[in-house]
Amino acid sequence: MAGRAHLRVATPTVVNPSLSEAYSGVNRIPILMMGPLLHRVGETVVPLPGGCKIGKRPVDFHLSGLRAMGAEITEQLRSVRVKSLGLKAAHVELPFPSVGATENLLLAAVLAQGTTVISNAAVEPEIIDLIMFLQQMGALVDVRVDRTIVVQGVARLRGARHAPIPDRIEAASFAAAAVATNGRVEVVGAVQEHMTTFLNHLRKLGGEFEVTDRGLAFHRARDLSAVHVQTDVHPGCMTDWQQPLTVLLTQANGASVIHETIYEDRFGYTRQLAEMGANVILSTDCLGGKPCHFASRDFEHSAVVLGSTPLTGGDLEIPDLRAGFAYLLAALIAEGDSTIRGTRYVERGYEDPVRKLASIGAQIQTTPAAP
Repeated sequence: MAGRAHLRVATPTVVNPSLSEAYSGVNRIPILMMGPLLHRVGETVVPLPGGCKIGKRPVDFHLSGLRAMGAEITEQLRSVRVKSLGLKAAHVELPFPSVGATENLLLAAVLAQGTTVISNAAVEPEIIDLIMFLQQMGALVDVRVDRTIVVQGVARLRGARHAPIPDRIEAASFAAAAVATNGRVEVVGAVQEHMTTFLNHLRKLGGEFEVTDRGLAFHRARDLSAVHVQTDVHPGCMTDWQQPLTVLLTQANGASVIHETIYEDRFGYTRQLAEMGANVILSTDCLGGKPCHFASRDFEHSAVVLGSTPLTGGDLEIPDLRAGFAYLLAALIAEGDSTIRGTRYVERGYEDPVRKLASIGAQIQTTPAAP
């Protein structure tokens, strides 16, 4: 995270308004192209989003919001066809404060005719950063205190220069690595304001941090002890912080409870941790916190982590992006060697993770995948 590349983007002409179905199932980025392409050329075909298999991640919030703004949408087997003669403002109330849906509606609303109101919107730092970028481009966006975002459409946007915020998930991942291995890691660019909930959990379980001139430095302050973690929308604990925290808690004394309230199938990765020696018990109950929308729905969305347990090296297959770094973290603290396959998932969300881990002392190397 120390260095930042510069990227200049200019699109004087849209050659092809449709995105290749080769991207279908790969990640969730193409779905965010709908609003901008509707404004530019009036129609587009985008592949249905994929990404990690962590539970249902439907796009119905995205589509219903665009329909309310006047888009004509045809859902196909692997893609969505969207047309519009001009998007118009609407009042869209999201059933859940989805980050992706909020981003999509923002990108559509900034050039729509009239004033769009997005109720129950996501307000994560990444959303605010997008709003700052759009504001530099000439957009009129107001964020209110009750998760309401009001967008007054403008006729055009101009170019802008913007530095995106650092990745707080990557920062938390390396923070967990420092505490888990009893080391010290400075994450250059990490921002305390974006990580307050994570930092509280880290301190409660035995980790500590310092604000430096360049970011945040992390280390272990005492023996690790059990905590209760409940994931939630911002400003709660990110669901993507849950995995490194779970690995940390295998090394904490006592019984920790983790209640996942965002995705119903996010604990599947713990089964391979159990093969390394972790003691993780999954439950369909809402443990240790308020009942969530998965209550009485037979989803194993809570976990009890009993520690501290020594881990031994294993032969692991990464099922998704965040589980991938959790496996790397488990391998760092395990006795013996580990072989981890499916590293493409980790490389999708972490820039050059092998080099970064090696630079802070990890004994790690890659081998070419078999043909």
